[in-house]
This record gives sequence, C-alpha cells and structure tokens, in this order.
Amino acid sequence: MKRKLGLVYGGKSAEHEVSLSTARAVTHAIDYRKYEVIPVYITYDGEWRKGEALAGPAETIEQLRLTRDESKPDSIQDFLNNNGTPDIILPLLHGTNGEDGTVQGFFEVMNIPYVGNGVLASSAGMDKVVMKQLFAHVGLKQVPYVHFIRTQWQKDRQLLIDKMEQELSFPMFVKPANLGSSVGISKAVDHDSLVKAVDFALKFDRKIIVEQGITAREVEVSVLGNDEPSCSVLGEIKPVAAFYDYEAKYQDGSTELLIPAPVTDGVEKTLKEMAIRAFKVLDCAGLVRADFFVTEQNEVLINEVNTMPGFTPTSMFPLLWQHSGLSYPELINRLIELAIERHEEKKKIQYTMD
Repeated sequence: MKRKLGLVYGGKSAEHEVSLSTARAVTHAIDYRKYEVIPVYITYDGEWRKGEALAGPAETIEQLRLTRDESKPDSIQDFLNNNGTPDIILPLLHGTNGEDGTVQGFFEVMNIPYVGNGVLASSAGMDKVVMKQLFAHVGLKQVPYVHFIRTQWQKDRQLLIDKMEQELSFPMFVKPANLGSSVGISKAVDHDSLVKAVDFALKFDRKIIVEQGITAREVEVSVLGNDEPSCSVLGEIKPVAAFYDYEAKYQDGSTELLIPAPVTDGVEKTLKEMAIRAFKVLDCAGLVRADFFVTEQNEVLINEVNTMPGFTPTSMFPLLWQHSGLSYPELINRLIELAIERHEEKKKIQYTMD
C-alpha cells in the first residue's frame, strides 16, 4: 500500500522561490509507485494550500503555485482535514518559517513523521550566531566574527563599526543571521561598503553577523543519518563571481563544482570528522550539508551547516551523494526511511510517571 507523502514547500520566507525550485526537482525524483504525493503549498502570506495527489513530476514551477479552492476549509485546516493528514511529511522549506524549527514544532505537536532535522537542530542551525557558539563549545575552528542586533546598530552604529574594524579586517562578509541561500549577504571592502552591507542585511533579519574574509577554498560535504551519520565525498565550489552569491547558486550557472574535491587525505579526514562533530553538537537528524574553508596551509575552518540544503539540479547536497553512489531517488527514499526510524525512536519516550 502506498504511503501518503506530503510535500510542503513555498513558505513565508525570502527563500520562497528557492523552495519552489527544490520542490519541482524533488517531484522528478520520487518513486510514485511507493508514494501518493500530496502537494502542500505555503504562500508568501503564510496560507497553506493543499492540492490533489500528483500524477507525476511537475513540469514547471508555476504548477506548484496552488490556487485557493474556496470550497475547502481555510488555511491550515485544509492541510489537516481534507482527506486526512499525510503519513509522512517531506518539508522542502528554506529559510525563516520553515527551516528554523517553527514548522518542525508544528509537525511534532501533530505527531506526524517528517523528514529532516528537529526543532532544536533546525533553530540552532538557522541562527548563524548560535550555531557558531555551539561549534566553539566543541572546539571547531572558525573565522573571527562580530554579531549584533538592529537596535544596537541604531543606537551605537559608530561603536559597532569601530569594533568590526578593530577586531576584523577587510574584506568582511555581512550576513543576516537567520537566512540561507546567500540571501542578504554582501562583501564589504571598505568603511562605506560595510555600512551599506549592514543596512542591506538588516532588511532580512534583526540579527547580523559580520565575518572575517579569508583566502581559502570552499569545500562542502553532505551528511546523512540519525545517531550514526555518514559523510559523502567532498565537493569544492569555485565561483566566478567575488563570492558564492544567490545568482551564482541558482541563476547564472557560472559556478564550477569539483566533485570529488582535490584535497589531501589528511584534509578529507579532518573535514569529515569536523562535519560529524557539528552534526552531533546540533543534535541533527536526517541530513545536513556542512561548509568549510580550506586555507593554503591546509587548515580546515568550519563555516556553517545547512539543515535543509537545496535539492535543485545544481544543489551540492544531492550531487555529492550521487557521486558517492546514492542516486537521487535512492536519496529521497533513504531520507524518508530515516524520518520513520526517528519517529519510531520517539515512540519509546514515556510521558507518564507510571
């Protein structure tokens, strides 16, 4: 009997369009003989729209922008009440209100198995400041950084600028603390561009992180599993642009990906060990993509982890597993298996004092 699999995508997030691209790609990878695939589209305004089961892959992104059916219950009730709740959820939401633990908390309360990381890992992994503080706790090497919130910038702008220029050196990378997919990120090369970069990043989040720019290679690894995670082969990103920005990731196709990454055995071993430590300190489950810097001296520094990496055709996470011998459909199946495994494990928890 087919499992009813709910694809949840879109979302009230600056990464809404990335999520739609991911959802379209996933519809091409799912085994429709095993799963009845139910699309659940969350609009920019946060309205949930549940569609009929997909007969096959979505040919265009526009097919996934489900229109409102006035005959069905409003908003989230449509998801819960129309022909029942899916047996398992595959959330394909990137950024705030989807990758940050909020929707994961909803699935937990509803007791629905879902693919990917739980509330803690999702929220800690989304907030780059909290993430880096946890990495530091287990001794993972990182680049220097400064962080602050909007009200501090409004009250003490000059003090923060002085702090950044004293503790860091140009170039610096200015980022919203709670977004991925390179949204809102700018490279600052002097005082004026630093101020502009902070003002720009504050459009997307109230918390900002400013990182020291370094000369290094960008190497990534995909991690898969629950309590005993494993790593894929490594991949190196070589963007043509000044850095791996949103356009380079999703639009212009100018970035070169080297898979497997040409690194020494020692660097590979160190990087994978650090990726597993990062996975475990955040209490991750299912999947993670871990991003690193490798300097000319072969020093490995962790940059960040992404708890819901993209599944677009150009995304590193599925590409790395394909090169590790796990095809796209097999990867989807494995993630669903891991979600069910974790849900079964949670059933062992006792909630009474008997």
